[in-house]
Amino acid sequence: MNQPIELLSKKHKKKEFACGKEILDHYLRHQAGQDMKRKLSACFVWEDRETGLIRGYYTLSNNHIPLNTLPLKWKKKLPLSYTSIPVTLLGRLAVDTRFRGQGTGSILLVDALKRSYEVSEVIGSFGVVVDPLDEEAERFYTLFGFLKLPDSGKMFMAMQTIKILITALE
Repeated sequence: MNQPIELLSKKHKKKEFACGKEILDHYLRHQAGQDMKRKLSACFVWEDRETGLIRGYYTLSNNHIPLNTLPLKWKKKLPLSYTSIPVTLLGRLAVDTRFRGQGTGSILLVDALKRSYEVSEVIGSFGVVVDPLDEEAERFYTLFGFLKLPDSGKMFMAMQTIKILITALE
């Protein structure tokens, strides 16, 4: 990686970002900064050192999911008195078209999972949830081991699994 992934700031060239999905482009250009100011989400960007362009970005925020949507393997480890469990929402992940095919999405995802795990050490979060925008995104998350949650379109990875993934990558 030629530069660390960091919180979005005014120095970043948001207007030049283009991932090919207008909803994700618009979010970075017009909404991400406001969401950060309001503490609704944190937006992390990877800036290319040579060009100054944003290679890609992702957002993280707190969330929860109903306990009954978890796969049985995970549900049976939790008290039945819980109706929902705390998770970290990986709300958006996008790669600029100029940086596709270079592993940028994978690096961003691993960084997001690592940050989520680190935060879960001090604030309760049982796992990470994503809500894939389309089938392409769903295939991407499936490659990393995310599981589909029934009746929601969301996908889930337990912190226990993330810990194993991060340890294997170090």
